[in-house]
Amino acid sequence: MSVSAHEVSASVVAFQLRLYVAGQTVRSLTAIANLQRICETHLAGQYRIEVIDLTKTPQLAAGDQILAVPTLVRRLPEPIKKIIGDLSNEERVLVGLDIQPIRS
Repeated sequence: MSVSAHEVSASVVAFQLRLYVAGQTVRSLTAIANLQRICETHLAGQYRIEVIDLTKTPQLAAGDQILAVPTLVRRLPEPIKKIIGDLSNEERVLVGLDIQPIRS
């Protein structure tokens, strides 16, 4: 029995990340771009990013106790971890999320 690539990729999502932003500001867009780049480089095919715009759904901030934006929340694997800022310091993001950097 063969398994399609879609089924394989769905079963290996090891990192569930939620990025809280406030509108389409420069900081928000920078954080989104930095997170996508870091995930593609170090977690290719093993992550899912959910971007939550608190200008549209402010009630969602309470669930993860968001006090500042942008804030990245690693929901899985547990324990939950948070990083505040535009995620421009890749090394800090990798350490904060417990991701082993890929050496080129």
